[in-house]
Amino acid sequence: MIPLSPRVPVSALLGLALAAGLAAPATASPASPAGTGTAVTVEERRLDQAVPQEILRRSGFGDAAPRLAEALDAARSYARARAVVVREGTALWRRAVDRAQGRGPAAGDLSRDDDRPLYWARLGMVREVRGWQPRFALPEARREALLDALERASRGQTDLRFPHGGRTGEGVRRVLVTGFDPFTLDRDIRISNPSGAAALALDGTVIETAAGPARIETAVFPVRWRDFTRGTVERALGPQLPKADLFATVSQGRVGRFDIERTNGAWRGGFPDNENTGRTGTIPVEEPATQPQWTSTTLPYREIVAAETGRFPVHDNTSVTEVPAGGTEPVVRSDGPTPGSAARAGGGGDYLSNEIAYRATLLRDRLGLHGTLPGGHVHTPVLQFGAANTTEVTDPEFVRNRLDIVAQVRAIVSAAVSATGRTRG
Repeated sequence: MIPLSPRVPVSALLGLALAAGLAAPATASPASPAGTGTAVTVEERRLDQAVPQEILRRSGFGDAAPRLAEALDAARSYARARAVVVREGTALWRRAVDRAQGRGPAAGDLSRDDDRPLYWARLGMVREVRGWQPRFALPEARREALLDALERASRGQTDLRFPHGGRTGEGVRRVLVTGFDPFTLDRDIRISNPSGAAALALDGTVIETAAGPARIETAVFPVRWRDFTRGTVERALGPQLPKADLFATVSQGRVGRFDIERTNGAWRGGFPDNENTGRTGTIPVEEPATQPQWTSTTLPYREIVAAETGRFPVHDNTSVTEVPAGGTEPVVRSDGPTPGSAARAGGGGDYLSNEIAYRATLLRDRLGLHGTLPGGHVHTPVLQFGAANTTEVTDPEFVRNRLDIVAQVRAIVSAAVSATGRTRG
């Protein structure tokens, strides 16, 4: 994602994102309530504000954390506690997907396409695990393992399964799509992320394309540098890419447009994440000695841009920021990197959207799939509220914009599958 807001000029925020690495903020000190477990995070402390509580109340998702807490209180062993968090995390993901796809009661007056109930309910559940005091010894490493299991299950990352060993049937394409949590919440805590909404709307669906039907599996990722450093992308996507016929990492980008990002850079620019933490430097990956400065999309970008996919224009974005070979200062290139240059921003910037694109495409290449697996990054438009809405958590224009963006993500995936037109073995 490019860290943009509808209320801040695009040029100013692009500059902020690139400059943030010069003065990356430290993590704010977390609070540690007396008598509880490990300290809650900056991200979790936002949960007590009025807007998150309203979103939970108006979606019916406010019961998720209390239900988890009750089940944990009955757990008498670590094994049972782990089973509880996996069960409840999976149930939260399935509940959010079902709500987005019109199954079961809406349980509130927020529109079904809203991704925010999942985000805030998950944070409530995570905070319950963080503060839980069991009747048995729970070393910190095991509590962290419970938190990890809850995060992965509630994000759909453990639910990435193409039926029948990776085939849904002869001629059915297998597509992997990822989204992100809301971010820049200190700027506007009401924010929704259309990439997360698209993940909920598309998970487990079959779409018809010019090349035949395609089955889509999705997952959502956190907006946190530490998770990416720990390999959350590789852990979730590594087992799935060899089974897929196409993948698209998706995030929120610029105002009023989609971008197919041609090139991804191996650089973190330091913009604060959802924990108000910045990271600056080369993206840390395994085997750094063979790490390239740049990776490229293998999505059929020409065909996607040419297709009629929706009301927002779709751009083939070829720009990057590099330090040229032998140079010392960053230079913006409109037509991609030059030989031997060092990355300072991919087409998608230097934040976590660029990083997921870089990691996923590097993983594709290291698995030997560059020539056979179409994949890359799609930036959606910034999701905007109605012009007169400065306080309400939703409005008709906000809902219409999100629905249109989600529909266009689906159409872009369809166009990509249609252009590639074959299944992997």
